[in-house]
Amino acid sequence: MGKSTLFNALTKAGAASSNYPFCTIDPNVGVVALHDPRLAVLAKLSESREIIPATMQFVDIAGLVKGASKGEGLGNQFLTHIREVDAIVHVVRCFEGGDVIHVEGSVDPIRDVQVINLELILADLQSAENSFAKVEKQAKSKKELVPTVALLKKVIDHLNQEKPLRTLPLTIEEKELLVPYPFLTEKKVLYVANVSEEELPHMENIHVQKLREYVLAEGNELLPICAKLESEIAELSEEEQKEFLDSVGLSETGLNRLVAASFSMLGLITYLTTGEMETRAWTISRGTTAVLAAGKIHTDIQKGFIRAEIISYEDVVAYHGRLGAKEAGKLRSEGKEYIVKDGDVILFLHN
Repeated sequence: MGKSTLFNALTKAGAASSNYPFCTIDPNVGVVALHDPRLAVLAKLSESREIIPATMQFVDIAGLVKGASKGEGLGNQFLTHIREVDAIVHVVRCFEGGDVIHVEGSVDPIRDVQVINLELILADLQSAENSFAKVEKQAKSKKELVPTVALLKKVIDHLNQEKPLRTLPLTIEEKELLVPYPFLTEKKVLYVANVSEEELPHMENIHVQKLREYVLAEGNELLPICAKLESEIAELSEEEQKEFLDSVGLSETGLNRLVAASFSMLGLITYLTTGEMETRAWTISRGTTAVLAAGKIHTDIQKGFIRAEIISYEDVVAYHGRLGAKEAGKLRSEGKEYIVKDGDVILFLHN
């Protein structure tokens, strides 16, 4: 509970002061900027005219209730939308309060999480059984499908134990075989414990503690946030936000923590480019090579890649800009196979 409140805060925060504000694409989709103080520092050194941060898209999808896998409530709509996302942010109510009615009539975060997880498991089980029946029939004449049949059987057995597929150990080959089957419980999950303003600044209570134990046992991360507070902060200017956060004993907004945690969960990092025209953060997956990172800017740069001139962010700052860092011998020339690191400041040379 608090899902839409948090989403509304995401789509409004920073609109007055950010160059790339939280902008609403349609009523339930928002693009949010990753808060990255490094960009302002580089922009000052390069005297950039524009700052463009990395962004992430959040989707506020229809709430899920018990029986959704059988079409209860907006179940079918929810399941269709959730198949299209890369990961799930699961907002769970972790506060008491008679003025906010819970759909189940009481506050129990573990029960709420289990209801959602079970519905996703049941939806996956139905999909897996349908796929298994189809592929098993095809495998009689196509022997190359036999490993897929065995894998889908393994998937069904795991789901029948009411376990999500993200907890099923798979080989690289098995993961590749499952690519055509977009199972819901394979997706990564970040749990958000929605607390009340009374729990600030520590955001701890018995509900949060119980949920944290459950989430950690599942191998996931828990992020306590006060959605009501975030909606209030979102209406303030950057300077007012800082004063407000200081007054309640917080160092940064929950929204900044949420976006950063979402980036981390998806295995994303950013490399940086800087110059007179703009200072910009580019989003790539951890482990991306220099040549593929160049393609994020333009496919022509990837095709004509010669080398990447790289300086760490720390060295650019320490030596007062790219030129100073280069003169101090901190610039490295790297080839196509170089693995880009978070915070690398890069200039690509290409044909």
